Amino acid sequence: MTGLDSWYAFMKSHDRAALWDLRHPDAVFESPVVHSPQRGRDITFKYLSTAEKVLGGPGFTYVGEWKSANGAVLEFKNVIDGIEINGVDIITFDSEGRITHFKVMVRPLKAINMLHRLMAEQLAAQS
Repeated sequence: MTGLDSWYAFMKSHDRAALWDLRHPDAVFESPVVHSPQRGRDITFKYLSTAEKVLGGPGFTYVGEWKSANGAVLEFKNVIDGIEINGVDIITFDSEGRITHFKVMVRPLKAINMLHRLMAEQLAAQS
């Protein structure tokens, strides 16, 4: 199973243990609303699991996929609170299929603002 296959399996199962195992210990996460990259397994787990909780509901779907030798760009869509969200996950994997870098880009602006609010609420609830 490739890293991308493992990512798709996680998105279907929502298995947090699988997400933990899927990330490299030095993984980096780049959010569309947080200026500095988040580095390390613990913080990337927190952000990715929260993003999956906020974005990965029943309407979430990947609508495009572009692959390279060690990564992929996955375009996604969802509608939350009547706001259509369109974005991409840019994922890089190591030779063992673990995520080393995960960047999320989102549009339009009102979707980014809503995600910022929802993510902040979820992250604060975990603290």
